[in-house]
Amino acid sequence: MTTTLMRAARIHEYGDAGVIRYEAVPRPSPGPGEVLVRMAATSFNPSEVGLRAGYLKDVLDLTLPLTLGWDLAGTVAETGRGVTRWSPGDRVFGLVSGSAAEYAVASETELAAAPEGIPLAHAAAIPVAGLTAWQAVYEEAGIRAGQRVLVNGAGGGIGLFAVQLAKRAGATVTATASPRSREAVARLGPDEIVDYTAEPLPGGMDVVLNLAAVAPADAAALASLGDLVITVATPVEAPNARHFVSRADPGQLAEMAALIDKGELVVEIAETHPLTASAELHRRAEAGEIRGKIIITF
Repeated sequence: MTTTLMRAARIHEYGDAGVIRYEAVPRPSPGPGEVLVRMAATSFNPSEVGLRAGYLKDVLDLTLPLTLGWDLAGTVAETGRGVTRWSPGDRVFGLVSGSAAEYAVASETELAAAPEGIPLAHAAAIPVAGLTAWQAVYEEAGIRAGQRVLVNGAGGGIGLFAVQLAKRAGATVTATASPRSREAVARLGPDEIVDYTAEPLPGGMDVVLNLAAVAPADAAALASLGDLVITVATPVEAPNARHFVSRADPGQLAEMAALIDKGELVVEIAETHPLTASAELHRRAEAGEIRGKIIITF
């Protein structure tokens, strides 16, 4: 029997960006309760740099060789036994490990219907970044109307969602952005933009969302800016600060898809690249050259 192959970006060892290989590997088949998705796109997440380098091997249950990618957007190609939620041809998206490949297998419960109002490939920008922002704003910080919120790292993939969601909650939002990301951040409607490369960060905040990888001294300074500091990047050591890691939640993805289709949530795509650009994206991220969400198409 002939084995059907697909392209995938994988690592067989931990190391620098040179360990990323572009390989032809057997296309998986869905098991009971699973679906096979023909990928439209995945996206690059800076946290994958830590995964590739081996920094997350004691945090995540990883087995080498490992297919990269966490963001999935595509079309259901095949369903496994017992699947009732999806049919071939359905447009779906979700947070699924191993999505940097032409096909990916996911549990039917991991997926949500992709928004109709944007290109399917653009939905790959949502799962990791969107869920992290959603959970930071609504669950961890519980942001509500009238609060003053500082979004540190507003020009990153998570920040672009966090600014919009904090505004939806009724907060007065101050966003930090460098000159290269200022225009993109401004389109999302913050009340104020601070150029962190030239201006001090303002204090007197009810909530500080730290979405940027910052130096330890800068992380400590964040604690003095607000009553509550929620960080998804560099942890802040202070009584008023807490660090959290986001989780997969298809229900929240469905809520975001509905907002996108109503025009109430915008998906900003900074760049689009093929799968073979993955190693270069890792190098650029390590050099601090990545802005916004970058999708990888097939």
